[in-house]
Amino acid sequence: MDPEEGGLLESELRNAARSRREPGELEKGLRKRERRWQAVEREEREDVLAVAFSAKGIILTFLRIMTSVYIHTLAHPHTTGTSPDFDLAEITYAIELCTCLELRDTGVQLAWQASMARMSFVLAAYQMVLSLLMTSLTGSSLQSSECPQLCVCEIRPWFTPQSTYREATTVDCNDLRLTRIPSNLSSDTQVLLLQSNNIAKTVDELQQLFNLTELDFSQNNFTNIKEVGLANLTQLTTLHLEENQITEMNDYCLQDLSNLQELYINHNQISTISANAFSGLKNLLRLHLNSNKLKVIDSRWFDSTPNLEILMIGENPVIGILDMNFKPLSNLRSLVLAGMYLTDIPGNALVGLDSLESLSFYDNKLVKVPQLALQKVPNLKFLDLNKNPIHKIQEGDFKNMLRLKELGINNMGELVSVDRYALDNLPELTKLEATNNPKLSYIHRLAFRSVPALESLMLNNNALNAVYQKTVESLPNLREISIHSNPLRCDCVIHWINSNKTNIRFMEPLSMFCAMPPEYRGQQVKEVLIQDSSEQCLPMISHDTFPNHLNMDIGTTVFLDCRAMAEPEPEIYWVTPLGNKITVETLSEKYKLSSEGTLEISKIQIEDSGRYTCVAQNVEGADTRVVMIKVNGTLLDGAQVLKIYVKQTESHSILVSWKVNSNVMTSNLKWSSATMKIDNPHITYTARVPVDVHEYNLTHLQPSTDYEVCLTVSNIHQQTQKSCVNVTTKNAAFALDISDQETSTALAAVMGSMFAVISLASIAVYIAKRFKRKNYHHSLKKYMQKTSSIPLNELYPPLINLWEGDSEKDKDGTADTKPTQVDTSRSYYMW
Repeated sequence: MDPEEGGLLESELRNAARSRREPGELEKGLRKRERRWQAVEREEREDVLAVAFSAKGIILTFLRIMTSVYIHTLAHPHTTGTSPDFDLAEITYAIELCTCLELRDTGVQLAWQASMARMSFVLAAYQMVLSLLMTSLTGSSLQSSECPQLCVCEIRPWFTPQSTYREATTVDCNDLRLTRIPSNLSSDTQVLLLQSNNIAKTVDELQQLFNLTELDFSQNNFTNIKEVGLANLTQLTTLHLEENQITEMNDYCLQDLSNLQELYINHNQISTISANAFSGLKNLLRLHLNSNKLKVIDSRWFDSTPNLEILMIGENPVIGILDMNFKPLSNLRSLVLAGMYLTDIPGNALVGLDSLESLSFYDNKLVKVPQLALQKVPNLKFLDLNKNPIHKIQEGDFKNMLRLKELGINNMGELVSVDRYALDNLPELTKLEATNNPKLSYIHRLAFRSVPALESLMLNNNALNAVYQKTVESLPNLREISIHSNPLRCDCVIHWINSNKTNIRFMEPLSMFCAMPPEYRGQQVKEVLIQDSSEQCLPMISHDTFPNHLNMDIGTTVFLDCRAMAEPEPEIYWVTPLGNKITVETLSEKYKLSSEGTLEISKIQIEDSGRYTCVAQNVEGADTRVVMIKVNGTLLDGAQVLKIYVKQTESHSILVSWKVNSNVMTSNLKWSSATMKIDNPHITYTARVPVDVHEYNLTHLQPSTDYEVCLTVSNIHQQTQKSCVNVTTKNAAFALDISDQETSTALAAVMGSMFAVISLASIAVYIAKRFKRKNYHHSLKKYMQKTSSIPLNELYPPLINLWEGDSEKDKDGTADTKPTQVDTSRSYYMW
């Protein structure tokens, strides 16, 4: 009922009361008017319902239209260039607003709201169906007639080379064994994946893909980059060509890819790259050339890539790294030179890499840290030296590396020690990993100096017997340490572990077991240290610092590293095969001992072979360790040293002898041949030493002349030993004085005889000649039996003939026998 009608009824009732009308007449009038009002209200409600149902039809029709438009837009995004962005709630609100505006003058808003409430279930159902439809169409919107058969076409997440998240139209045709690129690719394709197919050549399938940003041709059969068909792909930022059969890169082969930022061409067969192969790639950020067949690295390659940030060129059989190889790459941040069999890095190889932060020499053949080269990259933060045969880390290896944060020296099969001040002045180093080094048995108590930021020290799975307390105390910010899986010695050296009052956390403490002393072997470290409180302990030489046996080439320089741990610090010295003690103070051209305990043997000879003993000693006692050194396969072992000596020197002759120490078993020194050699800048002679001779007289020499005399012997196993001596013949004037005196005496005797009797003179001359001849034969016979003399100018042939004649005489009286070996333990002296 209308409010105005209600007010009129109340007014009439009041007037009737004043006029005292009959109640029956009034009731009749009211009923009649009420019926009339109900009829009007019924007609108005029917009109409202008609309008409401019309509105419902309008809404349903609108929803159907919008749904069709949305579906079409998803199925054909290229017609609009953008993806649809409708909101169903906004559509519903707009319909409600427009309809209410149309009905506001009809006076039926309340009825409209009631009708909309009844329609809510319809709208909710439509919203659910439309949402499911939208989700389904998002995943399969590209599954239209333009998607190649068997491929998957959809919108996928994609990250730019700068790691920015995007969504890209992707066509995935991986692992389909395709031999050619599908021809019906949409021009809107942004990412095309063709990995693991059999494509060897393209025609023009890529020419219409103007929006292509990433192309993956990895694991196909391309042999030449030109066959890939990269022309006009100006939007391409990422290109994958790894694991093909490409053999070379010619000049300008990638020049059309002006926006290329990532090039993966690793794991191919590339052996040749022309100087201008990367021309046009001024925006290139990442280049992977690893695992090819490159033998050289040409700095001219990088002239066209000034913005390169990441270069991976490892696993190539390069001859070596050259100075200035990477000079054009001033923006390079990461360089990987892994698996290249590098034995040395030149001092200027890394010049120009001013922005380099990460460097990997993983799995090479470096025997020492390339400290000179590392000084050229002062901004380096991460250094990987893992899996190199570096023998020791020593002072100066990481000099001036003030930005270094992490250092890896893991899996080094030859690393034996980290010496004093090996890690010095590294203010930003936070993590050191030195794990899985089977010979690393020694870390000097002062290995770290000025390393204030180190937080993590990984030393597990080595051959360490202990870590000094002073080493840990030198690292003020150390938070965690790992020394498990080492053969730890449970004595005073590591007693500090049990009394640790710092915040240092031991990683895997239950894996820390004692290896020595024997009574504690196999027990957990903490359990043993509770029982042991000693402050001094015996030295213990690290058994892996040098081997038990070495075989060296003659003339090389040998380094023997002896390291020992004890409390207090032990003194280290060496004992040579001849029993000589070598200390730090010893002055010798042959031997030199460093303060660390490294013995240097310069230009080792066969006579230097034998047993070398390292001795580590402190107030508690001593420990020793022996290494046997062979030179050219020969081991003389101290007492076996063959020595040649000069017994007598004249102006024209030298008498030499040789001997073997009497401690040697003579059965081990049977020689099948022996050779004597005399040498100076003017003349060289060589002669074979006769059987059973241990002395030699060298004649017909020049006065006041320097000679080197060498004896070389060979045993029945063709192993040789050699000993040499330098000698100078006497001055000729001294010999001349003696000759003059003898001549004067003889002349006086002759003149006296002539004055006495001329005939006696003749007889004397005759007797003298006979005596001279007899003396000559007697001397030669004695020479053959006792000692030998080499006439170095004309005596070789006659002397050899005499030896042969003598031998023939011996043959006449004896049966045919085998050659007699030379026994060098026997000596024959000339009296």
